[in-house]
Amino acid sequence: MIRITTTSVFVDDQAKALAFYTDVLGFEKKDDISLGEFRWLTVVSPSAPDGVELLLEPDQHPAVKPFKAALVADGIPAASFGVDDVATEHARLTALGVTFVQPPTDLGPVTIATLDDTCGNLIQIATRA
Repeated sequence: MIRITTTSVFVDDQAKALAFYTDVLGFEKKDDISLGEFRWLTVVSPSAPDGVELLLEPDQHPAVKPFKAALVADGIPAASFGVDDVATEHARLTALGVTFVQPPTDLGPVTIATLDDTCGNLIQIATRA
């Protein structure tokens, strides 16, 4: 059986990303292993500390920055995170200064909102009906 253990989001600054993903979004740091100039830096949901890890991966490969910019220009999120209630989470994050590029939007079976992660990505939050 194959299962997802780690997925990644490309970030322009690992320290800034760690602060945003932990202090603002509420994830917890899992691994922080020095690899020279960069780190193997993962975060997890506090409700699933042994669940899927999100790797805050440096965006240093030459193809990554144009790819990220194209996604942002087209309004395409780099990742989607589940929340219990999009409206409540939108209000909490807005109060913390998070910029949303799409407010809570009811799409029938799912409600979504899209935020700027300050690290070059759009991130979607979603609640299934």
